[in-house]
Amino acid sequence: MHEQRKCPLFYKGWYHFFYQYNPHAAVWGDIVWGHAVSKDLIHWLHLPLAMVADQWYDKNGVWTGSATILPDGKVVMLYTGSTTENVQVQNLAYPADHSDPLLINWVKYSGNPVLVPPPGILDKDFRDPTTAWLTSEGKWRITIGSKINKTGIALVYDTKDFINYELLDGILHAVPGTGMWECVDFFPVSKTEENGLDTSVNGPSVKHVVKASLDDDRHDYYSIGTYHEKNGTWIPDEPKIDVGIGLRYDYGIYYAAKTFYDQNKNRRVLWGWIGESDSEAADMQKGWASVQSIPRTILFDKKTGTHLLQWPVEEIESLRLKSYEFNQVKVQAGSVVPLDVGPATQLDIIAEFEIDNEALEKTTGSNVTFSCSSSGGTVERGALGPFGLLVLADDSLSEQTPVYFYIAKGSDGKLKTFFCNDQSRSSVASDVNKQIYGNLVPVLEGEKLSLRVLVDHSIVESFAQGGRTVITSRVYPTKAIYGAAKLFLFNNATEASVSASLRIWQMNSAFIRPYPNDKESQ
Repeated sequence: MHEQRKCPLFYKGWYHFFYQYNPHAAVWGDIVWGHAVSKDLIHWLHLPLAMVADQWYDKNGVWTGSATILPDGKVVMLYTGSTTENVQVQNLAYPADHSDPLLINWVKYSGNPVLVPPPGILDKDFRDPTTAWLTSEGKWRITIGSKINKTGIALVYDTKDFINYELLDGILHAVPGTGMWECVDFFPVSKTEENGLDTSVNGPSVKHVVKASLDDDRHDYYSIGTYHEKNGTWIPDEPKIDVGIGLRYDYGIYYAAKTFYDQNKNRRVLWGWIGESDSEAADMQKGWASVQSIPRTILFDKKTGTHLLQWPVEEIESLRLKSYEFNQVKVQAGSVVPLDVGPATQLDIIAEFEIDNEALEKTTGSNVTFSCSSSGGTVERGALGPFGLLVLADDSLSEQTPVYFYIAKGSDGKLKTFFCNDQSRSSVASDVNKQIYGNLVPVLEGEKLSLRVLVDHSIVESFAQGGRTVITSRVYPTKAIYGAAKLFLFNNATEASVSASLRIWQMNSAFIRPYPNDKESQ
């Protein structure tokens, strides 16, 4: 069982989640579409498979697709099929019964495929159609990921009926050296509102986001810019942080993410796939591989103007149980402070840190460049960090996953704040990835350092500064499990003490089970 790219939507009271799935093994191959529904994005019910690989045009896989909800409320689905000849083509499908809120049965259009790779595009470089958006001429527009040589590109098509398509002369965007663009996403964000926008919205108070999953490095990159509807092109606000060379949705394990506009709550919701980072043998043994992240809302970060803010959907709070509060806990340089919150395998943690001002000022700057991934993790001590939380730790700290800030002072006296996640001691098991993840996080004048961390057995999702920088870690503790998992504050700086204020909730499990009347629905 291997879940990957997905197609989410909200229809007649239900959130739908279609995902790539191998019913036969915990590895890639034999890909079909699984289907689950939820009322709240948290508790899920499994439905029968939505689409299987049973036609010449999708025999080698029913791959990523996107749903578009038409003005009359009907749904159309475009998806990539891998043909009997391994050519990537785009196919059309629609619900057999639009009055069925569960959308159990799907019909593939008899004239599939509706799109084949255009001239100059290789057979295996044409995949993952986006949700369609309306142009001012009343046509629907989609974009599809591809590449030419080593340049990642997004092709643009217009259609009136989802059957006949016109390839636009230009491309939406291209970035040299980024390789194949998978799972391209294109959506508007509001510069003024605190809510999401329907995919077709455009106007002066709107920016557009282009996101691509880079096949070469398996990360999701985004950039914010301006969309020119006339010629179907998009220009980044800051070319230095263009798609694939700048900002990522997530600096840990997170790929093939997809947003949808949730008209139920006027928000844009992001889904991401969290792969495994243990061995394939371990996956085979446990019989499953990969999970989905907690869905996140996406907003434009008005303060920086360059970043998106990602935050767990509010429904996750329905799982909160007992809460604990800690105010102004002083953590001296070089110390570790236990936080007594009971078993620490399922937690929602909100924390704020303040660093000793005097130390900030008297620390001398250096011209050494800091990087989360190569600067030694939490054992490498600096004047102003690392400090933060140790999650999924056992009593003796032989296993621990630090989620932390590191403040570097440059020789110009300017401060740079890094947000990192150190997996080097996350498990005593030897067949797991122990990288150190992270990146720079912008901290603006007057802001405290803030964190939200969702801990769930083998997953740690961490949001810094309201979701400006996010890191998802997959960890595999062997001792720091169930009742033996503990939580600590730590400060491994050499000079600065920090004080921390936290609110922590024990979290309930969400149920994921078959839809109650599964038998009747087949």
